[in-house]
Order: sequence, then C-alpha cells, then structure tokens
Amino acid sequence: MKEEYIIALDFLPTGHADSRRMEPTVQGIGTKFMNLLEVILKPGESVKPGDLVYIGEGKWDKVKLIKGRIKYSELTSFAKQELEIVLEKIIDENQQKYVDFFNKAGPLTTRLHSLELLQGIGKKHMWAILEARKQKKFESFDDLRQRVEMLPDPKKMIKKRIIDELNEIDRHKLFVL
Repeated sequence: MKEEYIIALDFLPTGHADSRRMEPTVQGIGTKFMNLLEVILKPGESVKPGDLVYIGEGKWDKVKLIKGRIKYSELTSFAKQELEIVLEKIIDENQQKYVDFFNKAGPLTTRLHSLELLQGIGKKHMWAILEARKQKKFESFDDLRQRVEMLPDPKKMIKKRIIDELNEIDRHKLFVL
C-alpha cells in the first residue's frame, strides 16, 4: 500500500520546533490510500500547501526521504485546517468513487450497515438509500440527494468520516487504508 503522491498540507522550512535537526519538512496526505505522511525535502527545495509531491518508486525530484506515517494528532494546526480543503478537492476529483460507495455499501454485522458509519445516516436514511439504489444506481451526489429525502450533504459526511478515520476514532475503516 505505497502512495505515489502526497498533497502537501504544511511546509516547515526548518522542521519541527522541538527537533534538533533543521530539515525542510512536509506534512501531507496520500492521494490513493489517504495516509498521513511526513517527508524531508532536499536542501533548497520548498513546496506550498496543496502542491502535489511525488514519492513513488521512481526518482524523487524534491524529496530526500520519507520520514514515515504520522498520526492526525501530530499534524500542525495549519495542516489540520488545510486537510479539510484538500479532502474536499480529493472528494470532488474522485466523486464517482465515493458515489460508488453509496451504490455498493453492504452490512458490516447483522446489526450495523457500513452506511450507518457516516454521520447523519441512521436506519431511516440507510433504508431509503438501499431502496433508491435498487431502482437505479446513483450517478452523482446531486442524484443521491434528490432521490433520498432529507439526506445531509454526502460530501460533508464523507469528509467527516475520513477525518474521524485519520483520528482513529472508530475501528471500522471505509476510506482510509
């Protein structure tokens, strides 16, 4: 489960304040598996929040080394704010992937459905979604909202769920691997 690219959330030109080494550090989120990662840049390199940084198998242009995965609590406060913006962009760019979640989601246990893990979806919304998708698969978030009455914004539900998973609030993982 290796990431190919990360989206920079914060750039620390001299590294963390409590670190002894002064290395240009980037905190970012993987575009494929949503891993939070910290990387060290080569001397003289810099990135802006929102920039795409290559960390795949090939030759790295800006990255010196991948420090490793980090927890949500280790993100800077700026990175946490930027994460919300970046997640909206990722969800917009991959809308079909998230709409397919609503089309294919199944039960986790005999008492819990994976749709119920999204904030704002209880038993009534879950059954409404299941009934609506029997007639025809959802094509977009707008289609989903039109066919399921009183449904909260699906994009916000997914964004909140991803942040909760990054925060390790729930043991069930839907979007973060």
